[in-house]
Amino acid sequence: MKFEWNGIFDPGQVYSPEADTYLLLDATREETRPGDRVLEIGTGSGYIAGALTGFAVVVGTDINPHAVYAAKQQGVEVVRTDLARGIRGPFDLVIFNPPYLPTLAEEKVDDWLEYALDGGADGRVVIERFSNEVGCVLAPGGRILLLISSLTGIDSVIHIFNRAGYRVEIVARRQVFEEELVVIRCELLRAARVDG
Repeated sequence: MKFEWNGIFDPGQVYSPEADTYLLLDATREETRPGDRVLEIGTGSGYIAGALTGFAVVVGTDINPHAVYAAKQQGVEVVRTDLARGIRGPFDLVIFNPPYLPTLAEEKVDDWLEYALDGGADGRVVIERFSNEVGCVLAPGGRILLLISSLTGIDSVIHIFNRAGYRVEIVARRQVFEEELVVIRCELLRAARVDG
């Protein structure tokens, strides 16, 4: 980790719900089935996880200690970790509003909030890592909802998940100023059984 936490909560270091949060929540409400085990990676303020409480079994993760504190204040069961490291599944649904803003080295601000925003030079660094790791916690037949932006390259992100073995469909879109927000639904394709 780049930073140490002094134990003093700073709400300015937590990503506040915005248009992307609301779009992902709408898609999540449509996708979630009663009793689903749901993992929200990068739960931030806990707004989405908190909205699902009572309908599904929800666990959140976040690398940012300020976000973990904020989510706990919303009654969310949350673990401080990087993506889903150390989390035991399986989960029926994994949701993630990743850091997707293309960020050059000279644009970095080096604070905890940066973890919610900085997607690397192309906006896809964390998304690529997530696509390689999420299968470890996903139940058979499990689904992923991922919020992405036109700033990140929607087709490029879809290609990342196709390459990782997922069937991908766009389930929600919203134009916000010059940016298009999209929620993709990913489901792992199982290899067909070959009887010999």
